[in-house]
Amino acid sequence: MTGHAWDRVPIAAQSVEAPLSQAAIFLVLGVNDGTDAITRVRDTLGGIDDLVKTVGFRDLSARLSCIVGIGSALWDRLGEPAKPCELKSFVAIEGTPHKAPSTPGDLLFHIRAERPDICFEFERILLGALGPAVTTIDEVSGFRYFDARDLLGFVDGTANPEGHEIGEAALVGEEDPDFAGGSYVVVQKYLHDLAAWGRTSTALQEEIVGRTKIDNIELDDAAAPRKSHKTLATIVDEQGNEHDILRDNMPFGRAGYGEFGTYFIGYTRHLWVIEKMLERMFIGEPAGAYDRLLDFSTAQTGTTFFAPSRSTLAKLAADKS
Repeated sequence: MTGHAWDRVPIAAQSVEAPLSQAAIFLVLGVNDGTDAITRVRDTLGGIDDLVKTVGFRDLSARLSCIVGIGSALWDRLGEPAKPCELKSFVAIEGTPHKAPSTPGDLLFHIRAERPDICFEFERILLGALGPAVTTIDEVSGFRYFDARDLLGFVDGTANPEGHEIGEAALVGEEDPDFAGGSYVVVQKYLHDLAAWGRTSTALQEEIVGRTKIDNIELDDAAAPRKSHKTLATIVDEQGNEHDILRDNMPFGRAGYGEFGTYFIGYTRHLWVIEKMLERMFIGEPAGAYDRLLDFSTAQTGTTFFAPSRSTLAKLAADKS
């Protein structure tokens, strides 16, 4: 496997760098009150790697993986002496006319595989192990749509970093050595108005997204009166350095209920990068020139987690104090 992108990410990290899969489950849970609940959660987290092996062994080609994210409030409840320096609850963004809500969540399980039944089986056993310790807040089953397109018809995730750039973009480094190898994770569930989007001309859709629809060619909007989604989601600091994030967005939907969406999940070394990206989208750059994609896509959730390195996760699981 030498030469693949995921070989060059520090081994201490969880499977943040796992390649895009055909299926995924995004499971957000709340941890119930009481020391028994905390103890059961610790015990279950300690067995995550073994559970991945147990279920994944049924079909190794399915490449089952699971990333565990821990919310700020739960981290405080665990009573650890240290906390990732940027970890906090998702801050709601009050744009005009669109808003990014903040919704609760103590645990995130990002379950990925090439087969949806493998994802389902892992989730079923996982929830059985957690039992009464948790309450399900949100559960979304995602699928890969044709050539990695979203339900709006555009290729998604084109700007993802590759190779050694994955670690630089997604994994904490020397700036917070106690939590090196971890990653901040932001999730949002968006619902699309496909009927309104379908009434929009392809030319305007491309102007809004910032790429051509058929062949995914990036469009230059430097002289445009309104910036595209692509441009607003590109973060450059005061020194002119561009900061990437690692996305593994997935479409989801229930056509019989008229529900069509995209589940956004972003992994980042610095939480402020995603915060700045969402601020530019919902408030605008300049203010008022918001991301016009939001006229068709409504954010339903917004939650922040930290996915610790494997060694840190093992320590959290073992610490029963």
